[in-house]
Parts: sequence; structure tokens; C-alpha cells
Amino acid sequence: MSASPRTADTSSQPLSGTECSISAGPYTATIASIGATLRSLRYDGRDLVVPFDADEVRPVFRGAVLAPWPNRVVDGRYSFAGQDHLLALSEPERGHALHGLVAWADFAVAERADDRVVLTTTIPAQLGYPFRVEVAVTHQVDEQGLHTTITGTNTGPDAAPWGTGPHPYLVAGPGHVDDWTLHLPAQQVLEVTPDRLVPTALSPVADVDDGVFDLRVPERIGSRFIDHAFTGFDRDADGTATVRVTAADGSGVRMTFGPECPWVQVHTADHVVPEYHRVGLAVEPMTCAPDAFNAGAERGLLVVEPGESATASWTITAV
Repeated sequence: MSASPRTADTSSQPLSGTECSISAGPYTATIASIGATLRSLRYDGRDLVVPFDADEVRPVFRGAVLAPWPNRVVDGRYSFAGQDHLLALSEPERGHALHGLVAWADFAVAERADDRVVLTTTIPAQLGYPFRVEVAVTHQVDEQGLHTTITGTNTGPDAAPWGTGPHPYLVAGPGHVDDWTLHLPAQQVLEVTPDRLVPTALSPVADVDDGVFDLRVPERIGSRFIDHAFTGFDRDADGTATVRVTAADGSGVRMTFGPECPWVQVHTADHVVPEYHRVGLAVEPMTCAPDAFNAGAERGLLVVEPGESATASWTITAV
């Protein structure tokens, strides 16, 4: 009589996965292994992102890693290297493939220190994405904030399409999104259809809806609705761009990212669930635009050759 197969005992593991707490100076962060997720980030006890409980199924992609694409692949369909592919429609209400393939993967903890954790997983070749990519996510805190780096390494035999980004909801201070001021120094916004958020045209921010997306000069967010991707950022000499959201008292949070992330998705977190509604501002640096699997290199799609890697990073800092 054969023995029953053994499985790992996860009965004591929180629903969000293995918990890794890191800290340095005034910063503390909690990383959950499901999705290599940033579950909480605090500065001197003040939340910089909308947190969630360890034994809670992560709501609305809070803090998740998005790969091998961020945002949407429209209709779940794309062509690559002369082959047509169909992805599972993980956003069924709009009929798209949403936020990649690792957001619900249970990453392994590869390295761990007081101020740093490295988590890894492998995207296996599968229907819709017949490419094998190893994903490594490093979260590290220091006196300047939380630094996150994502590296995708192609371990398969064929070139792979690739894009990545994070999904934190930033918290400026007390109140809701309406009460905060946003500085978004982007020149262009990707317009989308109102129902399915399908990209239509890339336009100057001043030319769309009477300039509602023109936040190159900081403005109070108020009641404006944003669920759009932006590009054409003003950058420092080293290529760093900064998005900043602040409360009435001047405190807040900023997100910085390098030239490897030419796009940022911003969402005012409008939601039918009251406790989710406009409680944080999603700021998602991305290596490519929404639906880049169809738009191609023009919208930032990366092609990672066998044995090669692509890396992107960003930092969240208290203001």
C-alpha cells in the first residue's frame, strides 16, 4: 500500500502568505509572500500605503507585483513572434487579462535580513504565455524609504514579451483622496474608453477634458476621477521622475522611479465597496503602457532574450 502524498503544512500561515517584516530608521515595512506584496509601509508609525491584514485576502491588488505585464491586455489576445495567443480573462467584467500572472503566486523567500528581503518565483510556460521567466523581487528599507526592484530573467528557449510594475495605494495623511494634493509632472495621458478602459489615443494632458489630468502644477484632487496611464515625465538629470501626494498640513508621500519606467498608472481608487472607496491613490510606475502586448515597442513592450534579464525599480518616501 503506497503512502499518501505529503503536502506542506500551511495551516498556520496567514492567508496573505509568509510574512516578512523589515525596518531601518523610521521606516517599517511588511511584505507578504503572495504576490511579493507590500502589505504595509509606515514612517514613524504613519501609514504611507493603504495596508491590509495578514489573514485577509489582499483587496484590489494592494501592493502586489505585476508581471509579466502590468495593467491590461485587451480581450486577453495578442500576437508575438508571428504567433497568436489567448490569455485567461482575469478581469471578466471588462473582458481583459489583468495585471499579469504573479499577483497570486506564493513567492519563495530567497534572502532575508533586518532591512531587506528577496522573494522569487518562476512563471512557467503555459497557454497564453508559453515563456518561462524567473522573477526576483527585492524590498529594502533605509533612511530614504522603501526601495523595490523587480528583475525578470528569461530561462526559456524563446524570446519573451515582458513588462512589470507595482500596485501600491499611497496615503498622504488623514481623510480621503479628495482632500489631498497631487503633483504629477507628466506631459501626456493615454485616453481610454469609459466602459472597458481600452486605450484609444495619447494626448497632451492640457488637451483632455478641460485639463482635468494636467497636474504638472500641484492641485487638490477633489472629486476628479483618474484611472489613466501617463507618460512624458519631467525628470532630474539622472532620469528620476517624482510623483508626490500631500495632505493639507504638507505631510505626504512621494514615489520616484527611473527611466526604465516611462509610464505611470494613477487611479483615485473609486470603488463600489465603501471601505475601499478613495482611501488611497494608486500610483503604479510601469515599464510599459496598458495593452503593450498589442501596442509593442512603441508603448514600451520589452523583449527579453533567452538568458537575459530586465530590471526596474522605484522608491516610496515620506514627505
